[in-house]
Amino acid sequence: MARNCLFTLTSSPTNTLSPFQMNALVALCHFCELHGPRTLFCTEALHPPSPSSHAGAPVPGDRDRDRDGDREGEGLTMRANSSATQRGEMCEGCRSLPASHPGFMSIDEETGIRFLSHQHPRQPQLFSVVRQACVRSLSCEVNSDVCPGREGPIFFGDEQHGFVFSHTFFIKDSLARGFQRWYSIVMVAMDRIYLINSWPFLLRHLRLTIQSLQSTALKVFENEQGVCPQRSVRMNSVFSPAVFPHQRSGNAARSLTSLTQHQNLWASLHSSFSWLLKACGCRLTEKLLEGAPTEDTLVLIERQTEQEEEMSCWEGAEGGCSSSQPHQLESELGLDFLCDNDKPTELPGPKFTSLRHLRQVLGPGEFRQLVWHVLMGNQVIWRGADPGLIQSAFTVLKSLLPVGCVRSVPFSAQYEEAYKCNFLGLSPDVPIPTHVSSSEFSVLVDVGPDRSCPMSAAGEEDISSIYQFAISSANTQPTDRGPALLNKLEVALSNENLSVDVVSHCLLCLKEEWMNKVKVLFKFSKVDGRGREDTQKVLALLGATGPGEEDNVRLLKFWMTGLSKTYKSHLMTAARGGERSPSQ
Repeated sequence: MARNCLFTLTSSPTNTLSPFQMNALVALCHFCELHGPRTLFCTEALHPPSPSSHAGAPVPGDRDRDRDGDREGEGLTMRANSSATQRGEMCEGCRSLPASHPGFMSIDEETGIRFLSHQHPRQPQLFSVVRQACVRSLSCEVNSDVCPGREGPIFFGDEQHGFVFSHTFFIKDSLARGFQRWYSIVMVAMDRIYLINSWPFLLRHLRLTIQSLQSTALKVFENEQGVCPQRSVRMNSVFSPAVFPHQRSGNAARSLTSLTQHQNLWASLHSSFSWLLKACGCRLTEKLLEGAPTEDTLVLIERQTEQEEEMSCWEGAEGGCSSSQPHQLESELGLDFLCDNDKPTELPGPKFTSLRHLRQVLGPGEFRQLVWHVLMGNQVIWRGADPGLIQSAFTVLKSLLPVGCVRSVPFSAQYEEAYKCNFLGLSPDVPIPTHVSSSEFSVLVDVGPDRSCPMSAAGEEDISSIYQFAISSANTQPTDRGPALLNKLEVALSNENLSVDVVSHCLLCLKEEWMNKVKVLFKFSKVDGRGREDTQKVLALLGATGPGEEDNVRLLKFWMTGLSKTYKSHLMTAARGGERSPSQ
């Protein structure tokens, strides 16, 4: 279930929002030289009424209350901003929108969620939560150890007042002390895990917003300094204790709109914050697991985390590499662990749809040879002019392996070494290096047009009538003995009474069975460090000896490289703890 919802509303007709049901809220804060930390702008989300709250016959009074609730949201005035006390304590630097301003609203047509922005949250309870986050983000939580130069991301909070991701930054101002003013953007959430998991995403996109504000304000600052340099004016002015408070009061009352000269600043921030709330929720999904997560799931999570960290490093580097490198990195990481639910853009032309389809096109003998190389971890190279066909073949063949064993380059204009990828697609004119073509650890599939059958006469799905497939390898070892997994898979594929879905579930069960054997072998040989004789006994216990024993062992060793770092770290930690316990 996708987490499209960022706020949870009660079922009352007036859409009352409780701060303890809140998932996230974004606010821009400012440290005023006269009044201290202040909230400048806040964006929250309102959900449509729950269908369960309207069960049964409609009541006219309920409709009126619903209409009043909608009108309250659409004509938002933020009563917290209209009190006489607050108006008296606000200068231009503390104010974003006037109390009479209705605020900004955007509606997500897919979910019906309304994103509302004004200076303060619409509920008094949320006002205190955001106010405390604002004060802490611009005072006690910021120090030289956490934020060098008082700029950067920090995390703080508790279960009672919510958890906060805050990013502090400075905006140039020619009239301020030190020629800069202090701001922060905070995201307040009651779910600590949700906020921590969103850290790389939030950091990446909040930095874009902050950099845009800083660059715009810097241009205004440079223009003002060019007209009247304030540094020389201040050095030549006569300092008087009686005049200083008035000078400081005048300098403190500059709004962010004045500093950036951006007339649509608040509307722009509303769009940015609304998108952030929606996108941050959409990227996290909840999945019901019937047991412990599989190795494939753990590897996918680890790779996604590594990808986000790498992207953050590229974007955060100063004077770093070109902008094309992060994009290249993202594409490389993304294509490595594509699964059935995350397929790339469909390319035109015929496609392989399943392992059985691939076996029918290549023939049983050629198919077994190809799958044997895949299971042994050898490099599988497809060379042809149709990238869509090659990509579909890789999608089918990758289902044979654990996700951690897959390194794929779907289509390339040059040869890539085996340590980079075990699935490689090449254009027809790319030569294969001699050391590769003569190696027993690679297999080449040349895809060429069938000259005997014109393209117009063959149907799009009739791949064998359109293309010819030539499989070649320097391997001399027989592939008809094992591994045992391949033998069982071929029995399932050759049984026409089994549907494609049943064969897929059969393959899934076989992979889980052999991954469990891999875990036992890893624990026994790598963690415990047992000898060769003991390892042989374990292999016999696992059913990996007998006919095809050499292939079974090669498969187990190759699949061992696909174990997740989480699992390996857990075993190593447990082993070290077991070694210390007797001495303790």
